[in-house]
Amino acid sequence: MELRLIQPGKPTQNGFIESFNGRFRDECLNEHWFSDIVHARKIINDWRLDYNECRPHSALNYLTPAEFAAGWRNGKYGGTAEFGKNRTLS
Repeated sequence: MELRLIQPGKPTQNGFIESFNGRFRDECLNEHWFSDIVHARKIINDWRLDYNECRPHSALNYLTPAEFAAGWRNGKYGGTAEFGKNRTLS
């Protein structure tokens, strides 16, 4: 894994992360009042599990991330696969 920094003030350089952060804020953080850190961890973990295990993603051809990862590990997609609207994963 390689760390790549974006230029300050250029959120379009990491659109996938900005999109995820917006969803996380809108669907999880803004919907709950956390009573303590344990409660926050529970709610956030529940949201993460739903996001990765249950919710289909258009960029993954409407598979869940868990379904896509299982297929990738089993060689279903080869080295490079195309999904959604001309998006390429490699």
